[in-house]
Amino acid sequence: MVKSSHLEPTRIVPFVKASACGNDFLLIDSSDVAGSPVDFSGLTRRLCDRHDGVGADGVEWMSEHGSADVAVRLINADGSEAEISGNGTRCVAAYLCAEQGKEKVLVRTGAGMKTCLLTARSESEYEFEIEMGAAEVGREFVLKIAGGEVRGTRLSMGNPHFVVFVPEFLPDWREKALDIQRSSYFEHGVNVEMVIVENRHEVSVRFFERGVGETRSSGTGSCAAAVAAVGALRVDSPVSVHAQGGTQSVRMENDRVFLRGPARLVCRGEFFL
Repeated sequence: MVKSSHLEPTRIVPFVKASACGNDFLLIDSSDVAGSPVDFSGLTRRLCDRHDGVGADGVEWMSEHGSADVAVRLINADGSEAEISGNGTRCVAAYLCAEQGKEKVLVRTGAGMKTCLLTARSESEYEFEIEMGAAEVGREFVLKIAGGEVRGTRLSMGNPHFVVFVPEFLPDWREKALDIQRSSYFEHGVNVEMVIVENRHEVSVRFFERGVGETRSSGTGSCAAAVAAVGALRVDSPVSVHAQGGTQSVRMENDRVFLRGPARLVCRGEFFL
């Protein structure tokens, strides 16, 4: 076993890894890489590589903010920047709860301020409800893609989504989702949700996200799926959103959307530059 004192990397970047229903993130204080020009995109790609790095769906780069407990800049595994991740925001809130004992955490995201309220805790797992704000819902329409046509609903949860209702998850759903993402219709890319309505209060979803590909869960994607389903009169609020990584709950209060789900602190470590 090699002792850490024998390792002499030029620089060390401390990180905490957290997971929200299998959607995993690295949480890093931006000041830990300050002092020289930083290629956050390139560094994030290195960190998120699941073979030569730590492995994650993205990095939440944290910094101080006067009106919030923390400000975050989310960069996806491919180095692209995203406005917000509901799951990533919960992971950041869990970290601040663990470090500072907070039960209410204000997180400044690229999509505005989000308030995370702690609703339960069990060892290293924390459950929060986040007020995600109001969704911007577009009309349902038919999109032409390489494989033909697909009907879906475009909406925004501070980041762009395209929700497609399906009777089942076919083997080629990932290829279809990728074709949707490649469409020139979505100028800034899009997150894709394939949704099966199970009953009046439950849906099952598969997620294909910008900059990552298939993910086991998505916070904003769960909100988008629920909002689209409620708007289409297919379900009623609250909605349990089942995904491969677990279940989240979405409720609507007037025009506001609230997301509830867990976040687990997995480990902490150091990345050698």
